[in-house]
Amino acid sequence: MTGTARKALFTLGLLALASTSALAQTQPQTIPPVACGGDLATFLEGVKAEAVAKGIPADVADRALAGAAIDKKVLSRDRAQGVFKQTFTEFSKRTVSKARLDIGAQKMREYADVFARAESEFGVPAPVITAFWAMETDFGAVQGDFNTRNALVTLAHDCRRPEMFRPQLLAAIEMVQHGDLDPATTTGAWAGEIGQVQMLPEDIIAYGVDGDGDGHVNLKKSSPDAILTAAKFIQSLGFKAGQPWIQEVSVPENLPWEKTGLQSGMTAGDWFALGVTPRDGNTASSALEASLVLPQGRKGVAFLTYPNFNIYLEWNQSFIYTTSAAYFATRLAGAPPYQGGNPEPGLDDVEMKALQTRLQALGHDVGKIDGILGSGTRAALQKEQLKLGLPADGWATPELLQAL
Repeated sequence: MTGTARKALFTLGLLALASTSALAQTQPQTIPPVACGGDLATFLEGVKAEAVAKGIPADVADRALAGAAIDKKVLSRDRAQGVFKQTFTEFSKRTVSKARLDIGAQKMREYADVFARAESEFGVPAPVITAFWAMETDFGAVQGDFNTRNALVTLAHDCRRPEMFRPQLLAAIEMVQHGDLDPATTTGAWAGEIGQVQMLPEDIIAYGVDGDGDGHVNLKKSSPDAILTAAKFIQSLGFKAGQPWIQEVSVPENLPWEKTGLQSGMTAGDWFALGVTPRDGNTASSALEASLVLPQGRKGVAFLTYPNFNIYLEWNQSFIYTTSAAYFATRLAGAPPYQGGNPEPGLDDVEMKALQTRLQALGHDVGKIDGILGSGTRAALQKEQLKLGLPADGWATPELLQAL
């Protein structure tokens, strides 16, 4: 999934209420399974009944679900989601291109009044919104060609994750009621995200803003709607106005490398006192909590991430994607290209899986053996690097694999 598809990665619990208060006090509450699978017509009748119970007129539900079909291409995409195995350097250089930076700057000028409103009302600056806009859909050019209604019907009917997608299907029916989704023609990503900033129906309903004053929230065609809706959504994730999100730094040869990574407990000032130096010379955020992240180890690019960086992790859980998006926003705000340093060579897919298997055998929880250098694998690596007397920067190298 891309973009706000991470909003689909929650479990909706409908707690069964006990028939009496005494029983409720003595019996554990259970979460009934979400209806899925079986005859499609019967499934859709159940969805309609739930929509009507939520206050949506029956004729609207009928119109929204008329002609709904299972899209096998959606199931194929869902079963074969690619894993994220590019390095930060590879991904960021591809996504944060000169062409995108130029178009982003042009868009910020073209919609200057809309971006000013976004920052005034929601505290989110133009570069942050624009970076997401670029990375999600190339400013609306690539929004997906899956029928949104059918994609959500497919994923809600499928019994792999119905609790994630049935609420989105019901929200899509509500959007039909509002006149903001045409069940026959609205298209988007395979997992149901819609529009220039790729948002799911529940989020569009909760955070949608009519930016152009036409009485509708149309994230596919209206850039003002997309900009302001994204701003309101980002604000909801906890973005703090006037605070930085990421800052490139230079690091000395010797640091407590085991303290690096996405963890709390130190301020930017603490890092500055240890010799970490902002490239832009700005130390105004010394009092803010900050993490020192090293996407490709201590010899590669280094960033301090601030509390606002958490909104990127909420938007998309991939560390490489989020770091690239945050860096992209700094470039749009005027920062120079990062200094890539000279990172040590990493591992290929086979080697990374071998490393994860070895770490698992040593008692570490690295999650799925997937060949991705994620947070669990990085944390386990740091512990083993410490044991081996190596700089604990969490970067996986052939030498480290051999040492283990």
